[in-house]
Formats: sequence, structure tokens, C-alpha cells
Amino acid sequence: MRNTFVSLLVALLATACATTTSQPDLVVITVMGTNDAHGELIPRPGRGGMTTFSGYVAAVRDARSADGALLLVDAGDMWQGTLESNLNEGYAVVEAYNAMGYAASTVGNHEFDFGPLGPKSIAETNEDNPQGALRVRADEASFPLLASNLIDAETGEIVAWNNVQASTMVERARVQIGIIGVLTESTPATTIAANTRGIRIAPLADAIEKQARLLRESGAALIVVVAHAGSRCLEFDDPFDTSSCEMSGEVMQVANALPAGLVDHIVAGHVHEGIAHDVNGIAVTASYSNTRAFSRVDFTVDRRSGEIVERRVYPPQEICVEETVGPCEYEGRPVTPMPEVVAIAERAHGVAARREAEKLGVYLETPMTLHTRPESILGNLMTDAVLEASDADISLHNVYGGIRAELPEGELTYGSVFRMFPFDNRIAVIDMAGRDVRRIIEQQAHSENRPAGFSGMRVFVSCNADQMSIRMLRPNGSEITDDDTLKVMANDFLLLGGDGIFTPVMPEGGFAMPNGMPMVRDVLVDWFKSHAGRMHADDFYDPQALRWNRPDPLPPECRLSAD
Repeated sequence: MRNTFVSLLVALLATACATTTSQPDLVVITVMGTNDAHGELIPRPGRGGMTTFSGYVAAVRDARSADGALLLVDAGDMWQGTLESNLNEGYAVVEAYNAMGYAASTVGNHEFDFGPLGPKSIAETNEDNPQGALRVRADEASFPLLASNLIDAETGEIVAWNNVQASTMVERARVQIGIIGVLTESTPATTIAANTRGIRIAPLADAIEKQARLLRESGAALIVVVAHAGSRCLEFDDPFDTSSCEMSGEVMQVANALPAGLVDHIVAGHVHEGIAHDVNGIAVTASYSNTRAFSRVDFTVDRRSGEIVERRVYPPQEICVEETVGPCEYEGRPVTPMPEVVAIAERAHGVAARREAEKLGVYLETPMTLHTRPESILGNLMTDAVLEASDADISLHNVYGGIRAELPEGELTYGSVFRMFPFDNRIAVIDMAGRDVRRIIEQQAHSENRPAGFSGMRVFVSCNADQMSIRMLRPNGSEITDDDTLKVMANDFLLLGGDGIFTPVMPEGGFAMPNGMPMVRDVLVDWFKSHAGRMHADDFYDPQALRWNRPDPLPPECRLSAD
């Protein structure tokens, strides 16, 4: 009898022990996603920087420690855009991501911008690797860079670069999670095309489906895609209401093309817009750009069955800037930046600060803005500056997209010019027939949102039914004819196919690029220094003498006659 009682007591104690030490079957996996950080390491007006964001990561990680886990991922364009990052070709950003504990990132189009490791922006010899900087940064990351549709043009297989792979499997709170990366098919046209030599971009949906099936077969309960592809939505009250969304956007088309139930979540990016919606049963999110916000989806998973029993899609989560709103809190916890991330950011900022503060001898009496179409104050300033620095007849630039920040009123510094144009593009001058310039203008006349800016001529577009007429006048009033030969200044990004501006007249493989040409940013800085004094917006924008003159609206059928 006594032995029976002892045995029963031991059994009860063992059961109680097992009950108190075992974890519940339902766990919450919080997926935090970032996209298009563009090297923002430190806080700036309207941008929390990776330092502030790291405090959100710490808060969520602490909150989930009791009932689940955090999965931190990025949808690409991590490092191009700030002096703190660009001076070391993205190394400081990789350091910060390592410290925050990212599980994976995809490769974005701007990951290719730096070209070969070192000062060259494109390969100039056979020894220069056009993806050298990207591959070194990937090797330094403690998380994989994912790109399931980045194909080696020679082998037809996914590129075989160290730490760049199609997908990965991670475990969080004893839940198997598959992560897949893809990048936009427009990549060759949205970075320096020379740096994508030897690779091609496969269709996104096919690549995702293939990897997702493999991951499901390997036991993934949750499939997350990090996609450097985008769209936009304007309202976030109801994730099932997509009426404010551009469903024709690339990532929306990808989501709708996937088999139902195969993928659970897509963290998107590329176009710097917000998404927090259900598309074909998939939670699709994006959080603008430059550390303004992050995306979040909470999945409650039954670990026994592997089923998702609940899902909550959050609207883009704004990252507060303590200097403007006071102490920040999230998940009931203070947003306290991770010390190791702060140290990385401060070290990078210290290197950049002196260069950034350099005064150029110019005082801007007004802001130089970009908000008007089809031409703007800042677009005109930029194209005037680079044209004056050469012996070209005209300059062309992708001012809407190529220019990343306006110039503020006040003393002009190198830092302001860098934020305006952070890319390491180089200038080049090519000879072009007047008829080819006319064909470029025809296409750009139909570009409502991002028409090219130019200097050295005025353009007058008119339509007679579906027949377009284009007059191009030099500053002295003489007309540019089809048979004239013009020296045209542009940058290597455009002359190799970027933004499609030169594609109507581009030879196969793009225009030949001379070696050793100066960077656009350096040309701008030198121009400002040579024009020391005061500048006003009226110096670069005259509503009585506009460069772009076109009907509004311009009928879509209005075109030049075929040659």
C-alpha cells in the first residue's frame, strides 16, 4: 500500500513538473519587415534611423519572449543613400543588421550600385567584378541574402555567390519558417546596367512557387517572401479592402499569381509606398522607405499541427523621432536603441560628419524644390550645372527619381548635395543626331510622373490629331534639326538603359562609356564652389520661358510619324 502511494506521488510530481516546464502549443510569431532603408543609420527629421528602429526590435523581441518569437527580415535596398553608408559601400549597414539579428534580406536593385569593390562605379577592366561590392557585403552578413530569381546568364542557374541563395529555413519558437527572396524584373533598368552584366532576372512568381513548394516539403509551417518589388495602397483601416491599392503593381500581380495557401506573407518594397493588405490570402506589407516605418504581421501558430490559427496585419508602423514627439514607447516598453547599433552608427557618422558639414560658399535664399511637373527648380538647376561644366550642347537627366532630396534654404553644404544625389554615377558626353533627341523627347512628353529634365534647349510639343510636332530651340532661338549633331551630356546610368530615357535610340548593349569620367556629384560640388554667393529659385525657373512646353493633357495617340 505504501509503495503504491509513493509510486502515485512520484507520477503526480513528474506530471506537474512536465506541465510547468513545457511551452504552450500556440505561439505568436511576429514578423517585422523593413524595406528601402537606403543607409539611414542615424535619426534625421522624419526618419528614425536604424538606431531608433533597433529599439523597436528590442521591444518586440522582449514582448514575444513569453509567448513566441520575432522574425526580422528586409526587402532590399539596404545600403545606398547616405554618406555614413556610401563611404564604406554599405559595410556599416551590414554591421547594424548583424547586430539587430536579421534572419534574411533580399537583394534590391540598388545593392548593385557600387559595382566593383573600391572607387570604380562600373567595371573598367576584365579584372573588375561588376558585382564586387555586393558580393563582399554579402560575405560579411551573418544572415543570408536571398535572390531566387537572380540567374547566372551563363549557367542558367541561380547565382553561386557566397551567402547569396534562393531561400532559407529558420526556426523560431520551435516553428519552422521558410524565407524566400526575389527582386524586381526592372532591376537592370533601375541600377547601373553595367553592374548587372552576366546576370538576368527571372519571373518572380515562378521562382517563389518553386522555392515555396520545396520549403513546405521540408516542413515549413510559415512561408515568408522578401520581395524587392512593390505597389501602393492609401488606406489601411481594413486589410481586406484593397480599393485604395494599385492592384496592377508588380507585387500585387505576383501575389495573385501564386497558388492559394502556398505563401503566407510577402514583405515588399522598391517603390517607397505603404501596403498592409490581404491579397489572394497572403498578407502583403510594405513600409515606405528610409526608416520612416516598419511593417508587422503577427501569426499565431499551432505547433502540433503547424497550422496558422490567427493572423493580424498591422498598418505601417511609424518610427517615432524622440526629438519631436518625446520619449517613444512600443509594446508597453520604452524604445531604447541597442547600444551596439548606436556605436556602429556613431562611428560611421563620425567619419562622415566633417565631410558632410563642408560649406560650399553658396547661400540659398530659397529652397530648391522638385515638386512641379514637367520641370522644376531643382531639376533645372542640376541640368544647368552639369551642362555648364562641359562643352556639351544639351544635358539630360532623370530628375524625378535621380534626385533624392531637395536643397534647403540657407548655407549649402556638401551633405545637402550628397542627399540630393547620393549615387556614384559618372557623367559622359556622346554625339547624337537631332532626330534621335527628338525621339527621346517624344517618349518623355508622354511621361506624366517622371519626365526627364534638360538644359541647353527649349521644347515645344504640339498635336494635330494623332500627329506630334516637336520644335527644339537652342538658347539663341535657332532650331535644332534632325540632321544636326549634338553633344549630349548624361550619366552612365541613363546611357546604359536606366529609366528607359535613352532606349528609343540606344544601340544594343548601351552607349560606349569612356573610362575615368568624374562623378556627377563631384561635378555639382565643383559647380557650386565656382558660383559662390547667393542663389534664388527664380534663377532657375522662369514661368514665362519654360523649357518643357506640351499640351495638357497630351493625347496618348499623339506621336511622331515613323521615319
